[in-house]
Amino acid sequence: MGLETVILVHGLWMTGLEMGVLRYRLRRGGFHALRFSYQSLRVPLAENIGLLRKFVERQDAPVLHFVGHSLGGVVILRMFQQYPAQHPGRIVLLGSPLKGCHAARHLSRTAFGRLLLGRSLGPELLEGLPDWDGRRELGIIAGTMGIGMGRLVGGGVPVPNDGTVAVCETELPGATAHIRLPVTHMSMLVSADVARQVCAFLRAGQFLRMPAQAPAEGP
Repeated sequence: MGLETVILVHGLWMTGLEMGVLRYRLRRGGFHALRFSYQSLRVPLAENIGLLRKFVERQDAPVLHFVGHSLGGVVILRMFQQYPAQHPGRIVLLGSPLKGCHAARHLSRTAFGRLLLGRSLGPELLEGLPDWDGRRELGIIAGTMGIGMGRLVGGGVPVPNDGTVAVCETELPGATAHIRLPVTHMSMLVSADVARQVCAFLRAGQFLRMPAQAPAEGP
């Protein structure tokens, strides 16, 4: 095919169609972008990790990148931790709760909250992931515009946050690069700035330089 392939993995409660704008911009940027869709509520996280692995195995691509939003980033990293032998490529995560999720912990305290989290609820969301082993370049983008579901969570999501996930929850030791952009948890999927940064990291393993770090906004 000639083009480097990118697999897009969506977050909780989503289908992958929400990543359509980002997928279009990746294609404009010279990548072959594919959508991996999974059932985040009805299927356990471990099973979805296996389904992603099978999806990856069907791809005939010498270079295979990954872009994950929210829970999708957790699915990607857990796949690599369990099945490290993969095609060469890079990973970019958008607003993924990698060190546990305050909102998920709060929701898990009630039956209704556990229903909202579905079968994705587990130690990954409650406690977080192990440090990244650095075998593959990993870039992380965190949002700082605190507008979203976090306003409804008791005790509040730690500041700064993207309205759902705190910046500190997106940080993972061993990652190659971590940047903050003034976007919310959902608007990062349609942000032209986010798309530019994603393309830059996938091409060269580093984000574009910014004049100054984006100011943090709380919920």
